[in-house]
Parts: sequence; C-alpha cells; structure tokens
Amino acid sequence: MMVYHIKLLYITYFSIDYYYSYFDYIIYSLLTLVPLLITVAFFTLAERKVMANIQRRTGPNLVGLIGLLQPFADGLKLIIKEIIIPIKSNNLLFIVSPMLTLVLSFIG
Repeated sequence: MMVYHIKLLYITYFSIDYYYSYFDYIIYSLLTLVPLLITVAFFTLAERKVMANIQRRTGPNLVGLIGLLQPFADGLKLIIKEIIIPIKSNNLLFIVSPMLTLVLSFIG
C-alpha cells in the first residue's frame, strides 16, 4: 500500500502534466493581463488628451505619431526609474512606510 502512495505522489508532483498545468495558468494569466494593462494605458492617454483639450493645450503628442507611443514611454520610464534614498534618512523606515500605508489603507 505504501508503494502505491509513493507512486501516486511521484505521478502527481513529478509528471509533465502537473507542471504543464502551471505553465498554462501562467500563459493564460499573461494573455489576460497584458492586453488589460495596454488598454488601461491607452485609456489614460485618452484621458490626458481630453484634459488637454479642455484646457486648450496640445496634450501628449511628442512620442510617436500623435502621441500613440506615450503609454509605452511612460511604462519604460516607470521601469527604469531610479530609487533615490536620502543620505540622512532612516533607510528601513523610508522603504517600509509606503508599503505600510498601502496595507493599512486596504485594511481600513
């Protein structure tokens, strides 16, 4: 009976199908999240264009054709942005306080 359980455990955790299902979840998640993030980025661009039109400005139009690459430029800027920690600050408090604020706002 013990051999059967070990064999079942081996089939469950070490078979290709077990990891293939995780791979499927990752692919399906990416196929859902990436278009959603791109859509949100372009809605943000549309909002910025409308706000600029209300204020009689040109809006974001410098990157790409009529500003269509602006969301990708904003995303790239967000990824490569450098974290600056002041020299005389408490490093732990400087890093942890935004996370603590986020957690407390979710709890409240």
